[in-house]
Amino acid sequence: MKIQTVGIVGAGTMGNGIAQVAAVAGFSVVLIDVTDAALAKGVATLTGSLERLVSKDKLDASARDAALNRIETSTDYARLAATDIVIEAATENAELKNRILKQIEEAARPDAIIASNTSSISITALAATIATPERFIGMHFFNPVPLLPLVEVIRGVQTSDETAAAVRELTEKLGKSPIGVRNSPGFVVNRVLVPMINEAFYVLYEGVASAEEIDAGMKLGANHPIGPLALADLIGLDVCLSVMDVFLKDFGDSKYRACPLLRELVAAGRLGRKTKRGVYQYD
Repeated sequence: MKIQTVGIVGAGTMGNGIAQVAAVAGFSVVLIDVTDAALAKGVATLTGSLERLVSKDKLDASARDAALNRIETSTDYARLAATDIVIEAATENAELKNRILKQIEEAARPDAIIASNTSSISITALAATIATPERFIGMHFFNPVPLLPLVEVIRGVQTSDETAAAVRELTEKLGKSPIGVRNSPGFVVNRVLVPMINEAFYVLYEGVASAEEIDAGMKLGANHPIGPLALADLIGLDVCLSVMDVFLKDFGDSKYRACPLLRELVAAGRLGRKTKRGVYQYD
């Protein structure tokens, strides 16, 4: 299957990042969200990202303008009928994703691929939401999408070889590096990464060291480019908590119990960079 037009549902952090990457790579993009305000915010974010690339001589102005011209925004799911693949990029909530996937299925062509950018929810379970689960797959991009090269391509039990091959090819055309992953909670990266972040919260919670010292320790002692607590702020503390709760539920192992401090910060609305305050405060 030749993919030329990419539909994306969700204009938030991940959705607008995917839209930017697809448009820069030469694909036509249909970006869907529930309100015009959400769409405007998403387009403003990706426009700012493109401007930074131009200022750093990583993209020329004509390429920026061409990319922006390739992006269509709408609140109408019917616009997805023109797309070859639709990537769901909504909040990490299974009930919400299931509802969106049913709307996508109603609007998209019967042969269009449907993908989810979920970071932890079962691809097999999400695929069961639609009538043709063989065309469903996981495409887990990483934040910030324009900068990080990895995409986990996750096959559910039902995913066809044709769907997997087409998505892997698309991933490479987007300038990303795909890795094939079998469906399992958290897949590869988050299975390793988020429990480490959670453990860093326990170290902070127990007063072993300050946040700055914990992050410095992992940068200087483990050669990490960013400390785990600063990374949690970048990912979103609510996302980290959701992933840990999925692990605890799906694995049934108490080692995946979320740190009370992580849960408390989320309850306080301190979600990280997106709310200007998480473990650290941002101006």
